[in-house]
Amino acid sequence: MPTRRVLISGAGIAGPTLAYWLLQHGFAPTLVERAPAPRTGGYMIDFWGVGYDVADRMGLVPALERVGYRLNEFRLVDRVGRRVASFDGRSFAEATGGRYSSLLRGDLARCILEAIDGRAETIFGDSLRALDDDGDGVVATFERAAPRRFDLVVGADGLHSKVRALAWGDDARAEQYLGYCVASFAADGYPHRDEGAYVSYATPGRHAARYALRGGRSAFLLVFARDEPLPPGHHRRAVQEAVLREVFGGTGWECDEILARMSDAPDLYFDVVSQIRLASWSRGRAVLLGDAAACPSLLSGQGSALAMAGAYVLAHELSAASGDHAAAFARYERHFKPFVDAKQRAAAGFATWFAPRTPLRLWLRNTVTRLMRFPSIARTVLAPSVTDRFTLPDA
Repeated sequence: MPTRRVLISGAGIAGPTLAYWLLQHGFAPTLVERAPAPRTGGYMIDFWGVGYDVADRMGLVPALERVGYRLNEFRLVDRVGRRVASFDGRSFAEATGGRYSSLLRGDLARCILEAIDGRAETIFGDSLRALDDDGDGVVATFERAAPRRFDLVVGADGLHSKVRALAWGDDARAEQYLGYCVASFAADGYPHRDEGAYVSYATPGRHAARYALRGGRSAFLLVFARDEPLPPGHHRRAVQEAVLREVFGGTGWECDEILARMSDAPDLYFDVVSQIRLASWSRGRAVLLGDAAACPSLLSGQGSALAMAGAYVLAHELSAASGDHAAAFARYERHFKPFVDAKQRAAAGFATWFAPRTPLRLWLRNTVTRLMRFPSIARTVLAPSVTDRFTLPDA
């Protein structure tokens, strides 16, 4: 099989993982990322299952252990900070046989990029403008760089994928909004720190949480229910901050203190909580990967792990197909899509755990959490969500 030139749009989690495995199989990947540099920080993710298995096969586990966090307690508090319910965070590690870590998404992305170690061409600060698939290859037109021809194009560019928009056209409108929005940021010197604990406060339709990071930093997660569309210009930071102040201002606990730190944070992540559902993940010589193909929703906690597993499977199938991309794409979907579809169904209601919309649902959430202080109940509740019934193919 001749070396195949593969353009990968997106240098977050899925794209660099795919580049790593394509390099192992003799391909020539090129990564293009619209951000001017690798993204740092980001929100905290819980990492386990098939994604952890892929990271292990890449030799990344020692690095992930160094940058990760072990959360010893998940604590719910009321509006004056009194403990409402809590359970031992080590229950997650026990349910996964110790193959579990909590870490910042940006730290995971950095570890994967370091594993490529400059072996894959990576273009930052650029993005796709057009794709022309003539059947024998794809001409990619960029916003800044000169047009280039590739054998295949992979959209690993997230929930709002440019590849999906370009290659699928009107059929790309596959986003299903789940009725919630989420924001995350980090700040230095926040005075309230509970090392090793995820501390959260909720009122109907709202969830605010903090967790201590190294170096005196703290990270914050804000989740809220919203039925109506976001206001015009919601991609601008000023509008995002205004929405968050309107939703969380004066609601109790430390919310006003957290909002006061928001303006000084160097980065603010703000987006809707949605899923992507497509009948097919490929079209011609273009294929989708990770959140671009089937975002399970940010609050599911599994997007990064599923992205890494999908990248591994796609690279394996491209290598096994000996140049027949259509056959490789079909096997990739046949092998991996049913597993992801099941994950999406399970994740669809997970946002209600963060921010139950009614007082009754909030009480039920708190009651279940209170019962999880008993290890046997914690294992029963957690086991279904942290058990992946999927076998990775051999490398």
